[in-house]
Amino acid sequence: MFHEYRRTWKQKTAKRLQPLSPGQCRVHETGIKMICEYMLKDGRRLGTRRVSSIDTAFADDLFEKLLYKDVDGAKVERRTTVNHAMKTARGAWNTISRAHPHLFPAKNPFEKMGLQSTSRETPHANFDELAAFRAKAIELGYSSLATGVLIGWEWLQRKAHIFIRFMAEHYRPESRPNHVYVINYKTSTGSWEPLFDKKGKPLYPLLMAELDAIKALRPTGGLMLRRDGSSLPWSGKGEMLTQVERISKKIILAAGLRPELTFTSFGRHGGTTEASTSGLTETQLMKKGQWSSTKAMAHYLHHDDEAKQDAQIKRIKRRKQAARK
Repeated sequence: MFHEYRRTWKQKTAKRLQPLSPGQCRVHETGIKMICEYMLKDGRRLGTRRVSSIDTAFADDLFEKLLYKDVDGAKVERRTTVNHAMKTARGAWNTISRAHPHLFPAKNPFEKMGLQSTSRETPHANFDELAAFRAKAIELGYSSLATGVLIGWEWLQRKAHIFIRFMAEHYRPESRPNHVYVINYKTSTGSWEPLFDKKGKPLYPLLMAELDAIKALRPTGGLMLRRDGSSLPWSGKGEMLTQVERISKKIILAAGLRPELTFTSFGRHGGTTEASTSGLTETQLMKKGQWSSTKAMAHYLHHDDEAKQDAQIKRIKRRKQAARK
């Protein structure tokens, strides 16, 4: 089943308008290895069993058995990884069973498992921390990372979209000189974001100044953000962005910021939280971040007391307005 499933990753489907990215393929491969190499009581690998012998009870038991890993004699939970493995199995079953219905039971045992996400939140940065990171990045000679975190913050972008998908032709092309194309490769969507308000005033003056200067260095197009001091891309083999995270951590520590912060803390997580506390509606947030559902968007919202206080103040204000009528 998984062998056949792999063949579909490079194909476009009705639900997926783009082939899977290398990062998505890595997640699936991790899940496939975890499931197929699980040892059964009779000494065989799970990967040798027929799909017809797997039912919901077996899938639930498999989840429980994989959930904890022995590390130096201690049980360590790996819920996120196992959740992804179950989702990979669910997707593989749904995809391949359509082509071979006679080989599969009618019910997918990996459906409706009630998977719960981990309670651990991605730490999010605030605007002051963003400014401190940018200043230190520029000081250390990593201006591309300074621009990168601002792109993530302002346009709620993921790392891969910033350093792998963002091309020179996406920013103020001749056909749309007042817009930037903000891509979401994960959901095969994108949108042209306005760069100026109705009066012609820049909506992102600092970011636009930096991107205008960068685009002037890209007369033939290509990637907008590249490694400082060279024309090489930030991504490595398999579109890995290890160097972005490694150097970002170096900048974070040099700037005296919270050590738990990462590059991701400044982008989609930090920017989304600021946007939410600034009073954007749910609809506006979903359009800005190109989320497919409110459930997906909620993962990036990190509300603190300020947001809750502001919400209650708005309720009190509305009550007073109603009382005057």
